[in-house]
Amino acid sequence: MKKRGKGIACIFYGTGYGNGFPDVSRAIAELRKDGNIAIYVGATEVGQGAKTIMLQMAAEVLGIQVKDIILSCEDTSITPDSGTAAASRQTYNTGNAVKIAVEKLRKELIQIAAKRLGLNSTVGLETRDKKIYLKSYSERFVTFKELASSIKENIKKEGIFIAQTTKMDDETGQGAPYWPYTVAACSVEIEVDTETGKVEVLKAVFAQDVGKAVNPKLIEGQIDGGFSMGLGYALMEDLKLKNGEIKNNSFTNYLIPTSMDMPEIEKVIIEEPESTAPFGAKGIGEPVTIPVAPAILNAIYDAVGVRMTEIPVTPDRLLKALKEKNLGAISNE
Repeated sequence: MKKRGKGIACIFYGTGYGNGFPDVSRAIAELRKDGNIAIYVGATEVGQGAKTIMLQMAAEVLGIQVKDIILSCEDTSITPDSGTAAASRQTYNTGNAVKIAVEKLRKELIQIAAKRLGLNSTVGLETRDKKIYLKSYSERFVTFKELASSIKENIKKEGIFIAQTTKMDDETGQGAPYWPYTVAACSVEIEVDTETGKVEVLKAVFAQDVGKAVNPKLIEGQIDGGFSMGLGYALMEDLKLKNGEIKNNSFTNYLIPTSMDMPEIEKVIIEEPESTAPFGAKGIGEPVTIPVAPAILNAIYDAVGVRMTEIPVTPDRLLKALKEKNLGAISNE
């Protein structure tokens, strides 16, 4: 017999290392002698879209295209330390460092441009399309390349961002361990086969607070990826530890979701810009995974009345729980 159920779960999550651990990101912005802009940042790309986001933020500050920027990351010989690609921190922390570095570079370029254009003030100067121009008379401009040709060395500016975090008071439990926080909610509809114990997720809705969606497509991709990991966590991925030995030590027996296991997901992007974030954006790497498993377990309870307290909910575990429930019902008759 197949039974359907619905479940929902909500979470809040503090981004960054937290609890007083130093959380520092650094970035360098440069005008090169050839007139190109370069960004140096140690933001490791692990599929979350860090490279795209850092480029977008730098381009937005300077009013240029992403393709006009040379990004160097993951090369420790030329990039400053931007911390780890962990704790959902790169968009917020390192994004802030990139924004600070590029804003410093922009300010200096404008100061040099004012002298080059024979102006007595930087007021009214703007940057766009790799040139600096007078907003009230756009035909008066100087290009980045022309500026670069007039300087002896590349212009470099460093941006440093230190996240706010304090250690929790051991006695009172009070403190400000994280900033910012984000919230998410996930709902699922599932179908349980009571004869085989198999659980299938039929459809889902995922709502994520992102601060400001700098790149909505990347956010949707992260929701897909996070849901997949939560699905595997809830129903499939089992190391089978026995006496300290991992029995499922290969993908032959350690099952992870494939695209065939994924339901249709309605994605809801919640925007409320964070005032301390670069362009208001928060990180969502881990939050998009966390509520999936509890939503699925709540849906199982709704479908068959069994509260599972151990994951993954494999077919054998669910059949055992259903059997115990039925035996309990018989003994109570």
